[in-house]
Amino acid sequence: MQQTIWLGGAEWLAVLRIGLGLWWLESWRHKDKKAWFERGTGIAWAADVAGRHRWAAVRHGFDVVVRPRPKVMAHVVVHAELALGLGLVLGFLTPVALVAGVLLNLLYLVLMIHDWAEQGQNSMMALISLVALGAMGWQTWSLDAALGLFL
Repeated sequence: MQQTIWLGGAEWLAVLRIGLGLWWLESWRHKDKKAWFERGTGIAWAADVAGRHRWAAVRHGFDVVVRPRPKVMAHVVVHAELALGLGLVLGFLTPVALVAGVLLNLLYLVLMIHDWAEQGQNSMMALISLVALGAMGWQTWSLDAALGLFL
């Protein structure tokens, strides 16, 4: 028998999932959207990081995928963080959000491989996503459970 304090295991997983969703929402909230969308500051910063990256594959990948479409990519990044946050907090399409979150965290981690603070944040967020995915963290306190999805 599994023993926990205060809440059951499924509820603690929901707390972890919701906390991760709030982390994504905070990533979205603190971005200066006007600067990202009108002046392109976020993608310009990422272009600078990618341009100095020690791995040629990162520089090339950025030049092929992101650099030709900075406005689109700014919207992709900002809205992906919002969608991930909402999906995880509400528990809607949770496995999709968790997998997408792992992928986005891994992209951030690889791009910012030299920034220890970012490495810690992205590796911990990816780890939480993997735990919530493996433990099916959408079974409690989620729209997925209410709708009978992914059970």
